[in-house]
Amino acid sequence: MPAPAPRSPWADAMDTLALFAVDPHGLGGVLLRARAGPVRDRWLQGLREALPASAPVRRIPLQIGDGRLLGGLDLAATLNAGRPVAERGLLAEVDGGIALVAMAERIGTGIAAKIAAALDHAEIRIEREGFSTLLPTRFGVVALDESAHEDESVPAALVERLAFLVDLGDLPLREAIEPAPDRDAVEAARATLPSVLLDDEMLEALCGTALALGIDSPRATIAAIRAARASAALAGRDRVLEADASLAARLVFAPRATRIPADPQAEPEPPAEEPPPPPPPPDDRPDESPPDEQTPAEDQPLDDRVLEAVKAAIPAGLLALLQAGLQPKQARSAGGRSGAMQRGQRRGRPAGSRPGDPRSGQRLAVVDTLRAAAPWQPLRKREREASAGAGMARTGRRIDVRRDDFRVQRYRERAQTTTIFAVDASGSQALNRLAEAKGAVELLLADCYVRRDQVALIAFRGPGAEVVLPPTRSLTRAKRSLAGLPGGGGTPLASGIDASRLMADSVRRKGDSAVLVMITDGRGNLARDGRPDRERAQADALLAAAELRLCGVQALLIDTGPRPQPAAEKIAAAMGACYLALPYADSAALSGAVRQVVASETATGGRSRQGRGT
Repeated sequence: MPAPAPRSPWADAMDTLALFAVDPHGLGGVLLRARAGPVRDRWLQGLREALPASAPVRRIPLQIGDGRLLGGLDLAATLNAGRPVAERGLLAEVDGGIALVAMAERIGTGIAAKIAAALDHAEIRIEREGFSTLLPTRFGVVALDESAHEDESVPAALVERLAFLVDLGDLPLREAIEPAPDRDAVEAARATLPSVLLDDEMLEALCGTALALGIDSPRATIAAIRAARASAALAGRDRVLEADASLAARLVFAPRATRIPADPQAEPEPPAEEPPPPPPPPDDRPDESPPDEQTPAEDQPLDDRVLEAVKAAIPAGLLALLQAGLQPKQARSAGGRSGAMQRGQRRGRPAGSRPGDPRSGQRLAVVDTLRAAAPWQPLRKREREASAGAGMARTGRRIDVRRDDFRVQRYRERAQTTTIFAVDASGSQALNRLAEAKGAVELLLADCYVRRDQVALIAFRGPGAEVVLPPTRSLTRAKRSLAGLPGGGGTPLASGIDASRLMADSVRRKGDSAVLVMITDGRGNLARDGRPDRERAQADALLAAAELRLCGVQALLIDTGPRPQPAAEKIAAAMGACYLALPYADSAALSGAVRQVVASETATGGRSRQGRGT
């Protein structure tokens, strides 16, 4: 069956808008990838016009506290009333409407988890600051993704609950011409949506399509079912037809596909050595089934027809990646950009407060302290009045703050990442690949400088290892140290590993992250004591590698010898490091391989892989 003609991105975006407007809470939401501009504004305006006039739309800013997001104690009203007064958060105010998450690629995982929990349970439970309350809320989410770099992405916990992924990044304004759906049509579809039925055949077709495309999450299939019912309701039907299932599958499954299913009608090619069959003898009878006749579309199974519609909607770039056997990048947390988030005491991004004593050097959270003290004011006032007869009451006191009320500010600051380059500058390396290694390290140093990471350089040659460059951000100093790096002498591989371990341990003691990149051919010939003994040198190197592995340092070993060495691969396995054999790569290829592997290791949170070859 010929594949259906692909629709324009704006037409698909309008279809997504219409389905989402019919069932915002059931579909969860839309991840809208687009920069701020007229195209995105036109889509958002169309959504507002399609929603009921009474539906609230609230914008959730990037830096928002739990009190404003979920609700809590209204401090001003509590102090005026003399009793605890609850404050409704944004997620409660948006009940029946849409929550716009601005700069969703930069929100913290904690905020994403709270929004996801409210979507799942359709309620917000507040148990804090001396009172407990339960607020029902049903809303949809539009996550605005403005990510400009590969290391920026919306948290996966939120993406998984959004039915649609819409990309308008490269769409020109002149193509955004299709109008938004009519509000009356959306209202009518909302009224008929509960009575729309989906039979078992359509259900099996959607489930089979998700399975064929490698989509494992059941949330995507549930979202496709809801989208198909919304499509039927928009068309004024009381049951889901094939067109509704195909539209829902295209919009929900296509951006999530992880593989291209095999064509069931494709026949294997005959062997090359087999001669073509002789032509059949002439026959006066008409040919009842020509060999080149394609199966009519109506004779194909329903799940195959739905699958064809999805394959036609997969973007060309994603289709090429899938056909090459590569899966698209999954959403990553924001913690892998330049280091993990850690707690700080006096600087960084505010992260709420906790009970504490400000005399310990931490900053007093004044507002949170007053919030903690406010619910107890009536009781403390009665205590003061009861003790007034004994002359113990303090006159003129408006707020009674006690030691248990004190709250100190918490901060989160991003830990720096220090990339340690351990370069083999021995005679064998200088003869083979030291020039390429210097060029690759210089390119990687520039890349670390852009990310504002620190870099360090260790060279091992001759009698031992030397710290050529301690951790620094100075690119000029790093290049100068690298240019003056001499080559020659023996290979004290164990000493180089020991020096790298000590520096990585020093970096981690400061609270920062350390990544080790070792460039060597793996042919150590000097033992730890500096004596020339190849067998003892290899044994010392394996022992030093095992000690490095116990420290849990992320590591990458690049074998730059003219031929991949088994000894180097054993060293990498003992280190728990990634192993790359690049015997013919130049500086650019070498630095590119290091950049990809280090970025992958940082994104996975430091889980090393043993002996992975390339």
